[in-house]
Formats: sequence, structure tokens, C-alpha cells
Amino acid sequence: MDYRWKHKDKANSELVEHLSNEINVNPTLANVLVNRGISDFQQAKDFFRPDLDKLHDPYLMKDMDVAVQRLHQAIEKSENILVYGDYDVDGTTSVALFYGFIRSFYPNVAFYIPDRYKEGYGISEKGVRYAAENNFSLVVSLDCGIKALDKIDLANELGVDFIICDHHTPGETLPQAIAVLDPKRKDCPYPFKELSGCGVGFKLIQAFSQFTGRNQNNLYAFLDLLVISIASDIVPISGENRILAYFGLERLNNNPRPGIKALILKGKLEKDINITDIVFKIGPRINASGRLEHAKASVELLISKDLDEAVRRAELVEDVNAARKNFDENITREALEMIEAKEMDGEFRSTVLFKEDWHKGVIGIVASRCIEKYYRPTIILTESNNKATGSARSVFDFNIYEAIEECSDLLEQFGGHKYAAGLTLSVENVPAFQEKFESVVSNRVSEIHMKPILEIDDELILDQINYRFYNILKQMTPFGPGNPEPVFCANQVFAENVRVLKDKHLRFDIIQDGQSTKPVCIGFGFADYYDLLNSKMRFNIAFEIRENTFRNTSSLQLYVKDIKFD
Repeated sequence: MDYRWKHKDKANSELVEHLSNEINVNPTLANVLVNRGISDFQQAKDFFRPDLDKLHDPYLMKDMDVAVQRLHQAIEKSENILVYGDYDVDGTTSVALFYGFIRSFYPNVAFYIPDRYKEGYGISEKGVRYAAENNFSLVVSLDCGIKALDKIDLANELGVDFIICDHHTPGETLPQAIAVLDPKRKDCPYPFKELSGCGVGFKLIQAFSQFTGRNQNNLYAFLDLLVISIASDIVPISGENRILAYFGLERLNNNPRPGIKALILKGKLEKDINITDIVFKIGPRINASGRLEHAKASVELLISKDLDEAVRRAELVEDVNAARKNFDENITREALEMIEAKEMDGEFRSTVLFKEDWHKGVIGIVASRCIEKYYRPTIILTESNNKATGSARSVFDFNIYEAIEECSDLLEQFGGHKYAAGLTLSVENVPAFQEKFESVVSNRVSEIHMKPILEIDDELILDQINYRFYNILKQMTPFGPGNPEPVFCANQVFAENVRVLKDKHLRFDIIQDGQSTKPVCIGFGFADYYDLLNSKMRFNIAFEIRENTFRNTSSLQLYVKDIKFD
């Protein structure tokens, strides 16, 4: 992908020098840290040494005291409790965490996941009526419910109490539930606003554990589920999420529950599983059931009691995931062919594609895949219930929700945010929508939106790349949104020993005048650069620093992000 490099501004030199001396790191690393808001010893200690004792008091969250009292009352009176969650990874891990915790000491609890196709997102009328008809007097909803005003009104009419645990932005009016836990409530003083849905559920059982005097270690056993939600829901890995993700990865790598162990085996993941592994190997497997069939299968896997049972369930999920990948690949190929054919008619600033038989469960993935090749605002539509329904994905700093909103006269409903949205319209309106959306995007988009951004943390000279430098970088993990893996650049280098791997990748050494270090570089998908690199032409290179271990020998390698020739 052809990136536009954006070099981060140098941090305040006095702060950099002070931090460099205070924690004994070189100025380049100190600059990276200051640019991430770490400028003194205490902030550095909190960052490099996460501590579960530093988690916020859950009772700082609005309505937490009411929620705990109602949950405790339900258990004291032997009421039936229904744990209700969304069908994506955040929702299913939330249900597995909350249900698993309650079920460990209380038998009158069940869980409910809505059907993506029959009920749609969030709290459904069918789900509310199911609770009432089956004598569930308390429902705890996770990762959904903050805008379910009419469904909660129905629940109140039917005598079903709701505790809502959500992390999405509320509307102007809150549902009339017993308690509404959402750090994004305007009147909520909770200091960290970016918890996942599973994170909000975790805070409720943390508060309940404090209230009932339960051992906190019982709670921390569920952090392997929580880190999967944090990674898969793309919430910032900063503040409280960093602590939860750090210890969640520790649990996931050293002592995962049987269901997650089975997913690790199916994904052929080795030790030192990180956030990226969750996003690309574990999360999609959990998500697959909800995309193609019913997410109940994923929850049953995650709450499995022993490994043999978990492996059997994981095999079923794996079959669904294989089907999902097949749909994904075939639809992506068709979509790219449609774009290529359309390109012959002229230049376009947007992509809006419709095919009536594409699978609704993967169109969001397909939109993202299309952006990887054609970097522009993209909407993929399919037919469902005699309507055109679609998923939208955007590019850096372009508000696709606002662009869709300008076309609202052609839509029946839509929702979302700056970078992702969903929409529904009549099939006959699709051509008019394609035309209008292209016009809206063309008027709004600028050249800055049409190339992906690669942020460069700092420039290095090659002799700076050593294990002392890398070992500090390694302590900055877990990497993810809010704490991305640092990207560096080296300028005016040339390549030697250039080799093509598997017809599409490159392995080469780089050399810089005056430097003795000659790092090995791995460029995935860079085979087209072979002739240029082999010509000894000078270039600038952007990279991440990784450790490679082969036959018990470890060395540092540079993972190429981009190459620029003068």
C-alpha cells in the first residue's frame, strides 16, 4: 500500500531530557514516551509496571450501587437471572464472563444471545418476552441496551427488571432500567471512558465481589476473556484497559480457560500471544458463529468446563469459521472484480457495491478488504428481507456517517460513527444512492483522505538498533489502539543480499554510511521491489523492530512497513 508518511512532532526537549535522565533511557525512547503522555517517573512506572491495585473503584460508575444491590437481592431471593449479550466478540465474551462468574456460585442463571438475522442488534422484543415467559425477573444486558428505550418500557410492563451494562454513546434519553452502567453517560463520573462492553460487565462483578467479600482472585481468573474483548472491539489500550489487557494476556498465555485453550490450539498459536494474534486468530473464530449461524455456540465454547469438551466445540466453531473465510474470500474477489470493471468508466472517490446474494454476515469484512486495495470510503450492500442492507467503512479522518446522513432521503434507517456505519434502503433506491453518495464524498473528500497514513515515531541511525533499545520497546507492550507499536525510519540506506521468499516476500540487509550495524529486514508483500533494492539504489525505510528466534538463536529483525525512493 502506498503510504503518506507522517512524522510525529518532536516532543518538548526539556521533558525528553528530564525523562531520559530520570528513567535511564536514551533520548529517542524518551521522545516516544513523552509523545504518548508519559513525562515523569511515576507515569513511566505506571506504564511499564501495570498493577491491578490501580484499577479504578467500580463504585465511581453511576448507578453501580443500585446495580449491585439489585443483583444481590436477586441472588438472596433465588430469582432467575438472565444474562443477555450481543452476538459479536465483545458481547459473547461479556456473557461468558458474567454468566461464568455468577454460575460458579449460583444455579438460577441462564444466558441469551439474539439471532443476528431474526432479531437484529441489541435488546429485542423477542428477548424481552422470552425473559418474561420463562420467569426471569432480572436481566443483565451486556454490550447493548443503552438506546433500547421501548424494549425496556416493555420489560417494565411485563415485570422484568434490567441492569444495562453498555459502553456505547447514549442518546439524549436513557432507558428506564433499574440501573444503567455506561461510563459514557454525561452524568457518569467514572474516570476512564473507554471500557469495552465486557469491561463494564467486569466492573459490575468487581463491585459485587467487594460488596459480598469475595476473593478478587476469582474475578481475575476471567481476564483472559476480557483481553479478547478489548483487542477485538478495538478500544484504546491505555489507562485502565492497559492494566486489564496486560494481565489478561498473562492469563491467556499461562493459564487460559479450556475454551480459549481450544481456540489457541485451533489457531496454531505459539507462546507469547499478543493483541494482534487475538484480533486476527482468536477473535474471528469467536465471531464466526454470530456472523453465519448463532453466537450461542461461541458462548458455549467459552464456558466449557474441560478441554475435551472445549475442543469438540472449537471444531464446530472452526467449521463455521472456515465457511466464513470462504464467503469472505469469494465475496471479496467478486467485489474487487466489480470495482475493477467500474474503474474503466472513470475515476471514483467512493465505492458502493450491491449484490443480492452476498452473505450479510461478512459484508463489513469485505468493505475493509476493499479499502486495503482501493483506499476510499466504501459501502457493501446485500439483500435481506427484501431490503438492501449494508456496512460502511471509512478511511483516515473521513466521516462516513456524515456522508451517509446527507443521503438520508434515500434511506430507511442508518446508524454508526465516523469510521463505520450500517444502513438499510429499498433495493430500487440503490442506483440513486450510489450516485448521490459518490457526489457527497467527492465534495467532502480531499487528497489527504485518499492515501493511508503511516505515522513515524522517530528517525533512527542503524547503530541505535540493539537489544538494550529493543528490551525497552518490548516493555511498552501490549500494543494496540492508543498505544501502537512504534514505527521508526532510517534514511539513505541501501540493500544487500536481497532474496525473494515464497514469490511475494523479501529478505534483505540494509546498510547506512558510517554505521556498523546491518539489520536483516523482512518485507511481506514487497517482492515487486526486488529489482530496485538489488540495484543498490538509496532509499528511506519505515519499520518495526521485532525479535526472531530460529533454532534457539534469537536476533533482531526489521519488519518493513514501507519503502520510499528519492
